[in-house]
Amino acid sequence: MLLKNRLKCLANPDLAHVIELQDIFQSMILRGAQPRELAGYLDSLDHRGRLACTRSLGAAHLRKLYDLVEGFRIITIDDLVPKSAGARNPVRHYGKNSLPAFTIFEKRFLRPEKDAQELWGYNHQALAPVTGNGYFIAVNAPDRPEVDIDYHRVPSEWPAGWPEPRSNERGISTLVYAYMIDKLRGVTEYVSIGRAWKKGKVQSAWFILCKE
Repeated sequence: MLLKNRLKCLANPDLAHVIELQDIFQSMILRGAQPRELAGYLDSLDHRGRLACTRSLGAAHLRKLYDLVEGFRIITIDDLVPKSAGARNPVRHYGKNSLPAFTIFEKRFLRPEKDAQELWGYNHQALAPVTGNGYFIAVNAPDRPEVDIDYHRVPSEWPAGWPEPRSNERGISTLVYAYMIDKLRGVTEYVSIGRAWKKGKVQSAWFILCKE
């Protein structure tokens, strides 16, 4: 498999460049680089490069990165959806989680009103027909410079083109989203990383987001 990947890289210089970017970022995390160094590296890349790096991370990288950036950067709902985006204009965050399968997803956020103190959103992912869309309401955490993504609360309305919200405490959704809060930390202006809590207990479940 390794030889096969090397041959692909030789045939495709663009692919080789992307793999090099991913390897550098993964190595920085594993050696415990300072958050400012990690953020500087991501900021030096364009969206395509940042997305390639963030979606290349495995569970071990996500776990370590989440710990490394604790308290590094203040993140608020205004970072997830800038006020300049206006009301009811969705902003996509491309995600990768630490699950063993179906790791690629998106969180889509919007500001329900111009001066709203919360965001509405849902998880856009391949298993949604089975698990539900995992609607949530995101707010600034009251006790730390982070954002809480709260699955206990579901928006009462939704914009055209979004699936209809349903409770996360019914059907298979209960196993995935019920009683959960994702605690989101800032890495850069465009990248954030979170960890799930259920019923007040921390879970071995991490994810990273890269804003469009």
